Amino acid sequence: MNIKPLADRVLIEPVKREEKTEFGIVLPDTIDREKPEQGKVVAIGEGKKDKDGKLTPLSVKKGDLVLFTKYGPSNIKVDGKEYLIAKEEDILAIIEK
Repeated sequence: MNIKPLADRVLIEPVKREEKTEFGIVLPDTIDREKPEQGKVVAIGEGKKDKDGKLTPLSVKKGDLVLFTKYGPSNIKVDGKEYLIAKEEDILAIIEK
């Protein structure tokens, strides 16, 4: 299934990080944790229209690794895989390596 976000929305694949305690113990996936705050942009909408109807393109692009607000994005599941849909304003930064 192909998903095309509308307007200023972005489809994000959450990046699961291996988490360790301060003593180096790796926490298993079975532990209830907070939602991830990093993800890879999978698809973007066409942009947001201003009050004059002019289209403003998004600042992120497909493939970008981003930081986003913890509770802003909506969870969706497609073909058994979990994704997030966020407005561009919920994206805080692009991670550059």
